Amino acid sequence: MSELKTPFRADYVGSFLRPQKLKDAKKDYESGKISREQLTAVEDECISDLVRKQKATGFHVITDGEFRRSFWHLDFMWGFEGVAHEDTGGGVQFNGELARLDEVFLTGKIKAGTHPFVEHFRFVKQFEDENTVAKQTIPAPAQTFQQFVTPKNMLCTRKFYPTDEELIEDIAAAYRKVIADLYAAGCRNIQFDDCTWGVLVANGSVERYGKGADLDAIKAKLLKVNNLAIEDLPDDLMINTHVCRGNYHSTYFSSGPYDSVAPELLGKENVNAYYLEFDDERSGGFEPLKYVSGDKKVVLGLITTKSPVLEDKAAVIARIKEAAKIIPLERLCLSPQCGFASCEIGNKLTEEEQWAKLRLVKEIADEVWK
Repeated sequence: MSELKTPFRADYVGSFLRPQKLKDAKKDYESGKISREQLTAVEDECISDLVRKQKATGFHVITDGEFRRSFWHLDFMWGFEGVAHEDTGGGVQFNGELARLDEVFLTGKIKAGTHPFVEHFRFVKQFEDENTVAKQTIPAPAQTFQQFVTPKNMLCTRKFYPTDEELIEDIAAAYRKVIADLYAAGCRNIQFDDCTWGVLVANGSVERYGKGADLDAIKAKLLKVNNLAIEDLPDDLMINTHVCRGNYHSTYFSSGPYDSVAPELLGKENVNAYYLEFDDERSGGFEPLKYVSGDKKVVLGLITTKSPVLEDKAAVIARIKEAAKIIPLERLCLSPQCGFASCEIGNKLTEEEQWAKLRLVKEIADEVWK
């Protein structure tokens, strides 16, 4: 078993553009032309090739690119008992584009049985070696909590959970079960992907939780469900969290600096490191990093996955040095601000442009942290 720990100086969030072969196979499966077993064989082949490329580019972390998912978050929720979904043709309005997402709702109490993501991890783990370690990305417990307490879902949710506290307890318990199963499968690096904090910074975004919702109360609930899910974990299990403001087909959901959530998110969430979006002015400055508690690390998301244009290396290095005035350089790392394909539609760049971005991350990291 690899004993390497995330994050690394040169890192990435986890999702990658789906190869055309995989897209074609997914369509053939959905139309009934191929079986589930045939689709899985194509997924296995494409993931194996992806891992080879991740290693060849010089990264110490490997993932499955989220190739087996349709959505970065919803597929994980579907793996719980008591959760159902339906394609209604709707979605969530992003900046200039509707993000097509399934409706996800409760049909009973949330419980964790045998979650399919555990087997997904086992496939990637076989490729670990002395230079690389596999990490598993899953939506944060707060993301699952938010899914079921928005006004659209609240009526259904209240059939099974009269209070938010009861919902929080069951979500945390379900996550603890999945995390324990991942650990038993050899996983030592888990990344929570969490848009709840990145959304909460936007003006008026608290209204997503209902008219008259209280910002401080919402922050307390997000913090509680995340921390409760990771209580009493083994010392050798790394839990990191990635925060962004939405990432769909090169569009975004919200804008705003971290200031209003930093004391809770950066100061009180009991994770080992933060992957933070800082690729443009929508994320504000580095000042909120002063709230990062203890010896936690910060992965600066300075390279955008939303555009194929390569960043200026000198400008990125200058921003790293700026952040180092607040957090010591030895506790900083570099990555793209988000995944390249949070949903299977992917962002608007080619696979080669994706790898050019990652080569730039590695090149800059090698120069800064010699």
